[in-house]
Amino acid sequence: MERDTLRPAPWLKTLNRPNPLQRLLSHGLFALGTMAAVVIVMAIGYNAALASITIIVDGQVRVVHTNQRLVDNVLREVGVTLQPEDLVAPDLESTLPDRQATITVRRARSVTVIADGNTHQFRTQATTLPDLFKQASVPLGEQDLVTINGQVFNPSDPTPRLFSSGPTDRSPLAIVIRRAMPVTIDTGNNNVRQIETPATTVGQALTEANVQLYLADRITPDLSAPLTPGMRIQIEASMPVQVEVDGQLIRSRTLRHKVGEVLSDLGVALFGQDYTQPPLEAAVEADTAIKVVRVREEYKIQQEPILFETETVYDPDMELDTSSTQDGQNGLRQKRIRVRYEDGQEVIRNLVDEFVLEPPVNKVTRFGTKVVIRTLDTPSGPIEYWRHLRMYATAYSAATSGTPRTSPWYGFTATGLRMQKGVIAVDPKVVPLGTKIYVPDYGVGAALDTGSGVKGRWLDLGYDDDNLVSWHWWVDAYLLTPAPANVPYSIPNWPTYKGR
Repeated sequence: MERDTLRPAPWLKTLNRPNPLQRLLSHGLFALGTMAAVVIVMAIGYNAALASITIIVDGQVRVVHTNQRLVDNVLREVGVTLQPEDLVAPDLESTLPDRQATITVRRARSVTVIADGNTHQFRTQATTLPDLFKQASVPLGEQDLVTINGQVFNPSDPTPRLFSSGPTDRSPLAIVIRRAMPVTIDTGNNNVRQIETPATTVGQALTEANVQLYLADRITPDLSAPLTPGMRIQIEASMPVQVEVDGQLIRSRTLRHKVGEVLSDLGVALFGQDYTQPPLEAAVEADTAIKVVRVREEYKIQQEPILFETETVYDPDMELDTSSTQDGQNGLRQKRIRVRYEDGQEVIRNLVDEFVLEPPVNKVTRFGTKVVIRTLDTPSGPIEYWRHLRMYATAYSAATSGTPRTSPWYGFTATGLRMQKGVIAVDPKVVPLGTKIYVPDYGVGAALDTGSGVKGRWLDLGYDDDNLVSWHWWVDAYLLTPAPANVPYSIPNWPTYKGR
């Protein structure tokens, strides 16, 4: 009973049985699993069949994985298009190894060559100019000018490469060839050169020929003229000159033949009396030194005094030994002087004219010449005299005269008379010889002697040796009548002895 009770009911068995959907799902999952397993197995097999390929195109490296083994197929698969001139290594028909390989592609460069009026376009693997021109069948002369993309190349250099930035640069090349042409350069003095040049103008040709030019040179045709085959270029070389003017030194060159023409070209003008060294008409040679001398003149007014003169007038209406003086006054003279300057330095002065602005007034001294006879009472009686003078008196004798006793003229006077009292030595310019003189306390004597020390208002009173009296003071001297024919009207006012 108990065993039957625990046995499942029939309807329960029915409920635990799988339905068709469950059976379908159970079988589908199995199929999917099986397909996935197959795919995985196939993928593992596919990957096992892939190769690692390194592709280098113009230096650019790329690594791809492919099951292709033919070079052409590999490049097609990665999208590398080729031109006939491109280089591939290994070649397109080559089969690559199973695992690793390298394909190198070097593309040809597009080239345009313009020469002789023709244009050549092609693609090339050439890396040097000689190879490129050989491929293009374009000949080159040694002096032809080649420009590649605007850059000048020397065709005589056998190694110039076409790459401007390395092997990866495969940009197009534009090559222009300008043919050299023959020209003649004549620099004068029988100096003629024949050259070939690709220059387009006269100036370019002369520059390429290293011809030194100066601004003053004359070039025929001119520098900008187009160059043509067989052209003759004539050069008239200028000469070096230097010009010194206004404190400056100008160095220049010229084709002129005269000094004046050179100065005209330099804009140096002459004014007034300016002149040049050498002269304006002088010929110009190489290294001629020209000096421009600036000349100016000016007038100067100069005033100078006219010194007055001193006049002596002997007035017969004035008494002897009287005088009067009219002071003098200087005059004024004006002169007009022309002064010449050269380069600022005075070189000469010339008097143009002069005139007296104020005449001088001379100094006039008047001396009386009128002789007046007067009488003087003396112890010996009255005397008549025509002149009274204050004179300095000394005394002498034969022994004190300074003449040796042994001398033949000892004791004799200048007039030949013997020395004795009454002989007076005088200055003949003051007292004429022979004039009688009265001196108080001496008496009357005569001017009969002279002496080297007796000058001016000086009297040396004579004595004999036994009666000598010393005199050293001022005295009144009276010149007795008659008055001489030649009266000295002007008497010097010396000697002077203060305190005597």
